[in-house]
Amino acid sequence: IINRLKRTEGQLRGVQRMIDEDSTCFDIITQLTAIRSSINSAMGVIIGNKITQVIENPSEDPKEQEERLNQAIQLIVKK
Repeated sequence: IINRLKRTEGQLRGVQRMIDEDSTCFDIITQLTAIRSSINSAMGVIIGNKITQVIENPSEDPKEQEERLNQAIQLIVKK
């Protein structure tokens, strides 16, 4: 995940350079779309890890487990 975020950070710097160099709107939007995709992918990995953790390590307390599952679902909804 850290490597993905570092790559995305580099892409953002690239977009800043593109703006400074007056690159075309199409090229800038293309890069921003790639950045958005990269962030969505990182979010998916993080959410997947959270869901796996909740399922593989269930709480002994059914109410607590339900709350943990609800939190994981809320992460998906926010994405």
